[in-house]
Amino acid sequence: MVERGRRTMAADHDLEMEDMNLNMDRDMKGELEEEKKMREDGGHEDPFKSKKVHRVVSKWMLPEKVRRTYLERANCLPPPVFIISISLAELAVFIYYAVWKPQKQWITLDTGILESPFTYSPEKREQAWRFVSYMLVHAGVQHIVGNLIMQLALGIPLEMVHKGLRVGLVYLAGVIAGSLASSIFDPLKYLVGASGGVYALMGGYFMNVLVNFREMIPALGIFRLLVIILIIGSDMGFALYRRFFVPADGSPVSFAAHVAGGFAGMSIGYTVFSCFDKALLKDPRFWIAIAAYFACVLFAVFFNIFLSPAN
Repeated sequence: MVERGRRTMAADHDLEMEDMNLNMDRDMKGELEEEKKMREDGGHEDPFKSKKVHRVVSKWMLPEKVRRTYLERANCLPPPVFIISISLAELAVFIYYAVWKPQKQWITLDTGILESPFTYSPEKREQAWRFVSYMLVHAGVQHIVGNLIMQLALGIPLEMVHKGLRVGLVYLAGVIAGSLASSIFDPLKYLVGASGGVYALMGGYFMNVLVNFREMIPALGIFRLLVIILIIGSDMGFALYRRFFVPADGSPVSFAAHVAGGFAGMSIGYTVFSCFDKALLKDPRFWIAIAAYFACVLFAVFFNIFLSPAN
């Protein structure tokens, strides 16, 4: 019996190895076919269309079963305009306030940004645009650099795959969720930064990775994930510092947007990013996520009108 069990385990191991070899052979054949097609196209290749770049992006952003579909129609037209435009706008606003209100150091900006018409202020909640425009203002160099690195490194490949409309939907859902959550859980504190949108992108992406972990992480992927986690930890640390350890003459800034943006990404973002080759509006998961999101939005609006300590 023991000998038979050993033979069974050995046979199972051999089958597993054969499956792995077949998958590797299939991937290598697919890559060779793509390279052959590129050579045949020769000089007619679109300058904006690099198959090698798209192949790397597909391995990071998509499960194996839909990569071929992406590679067949992959192009950079339109380019990732949404993420680049948002990043440039945030950088321009930061530079404006750093120069307009000269600081002893650019590490933290206080008076200039807290008086900004973009900043979410609990005393000015009737100015509804502040629930979105706060994403343009940042509290210091470390704050904006961390957000820009994360949203460009993740947002550009996401937009290459899913295009600007879907990425913009997830990003703005995180931004709005962030300000509304802050108005409930930290109702007397200011709010600045694009962390709600950034964490929504990350929440949607990482949920997709967790569901398809074996298929979506290439070699050294775990090391790269650790680097991203280090950046998140740094960003969260700075947010906690701004909230709890701000100098006596400064104003504490809420960090609730990080958490709320992450949850928005793990719900709406996950359904959006997992529907690459499907009609989003026909997926019941999307409508369930949207319904839950709007229920939370309605509760937050009700809270701000009738129950908020900031009234």
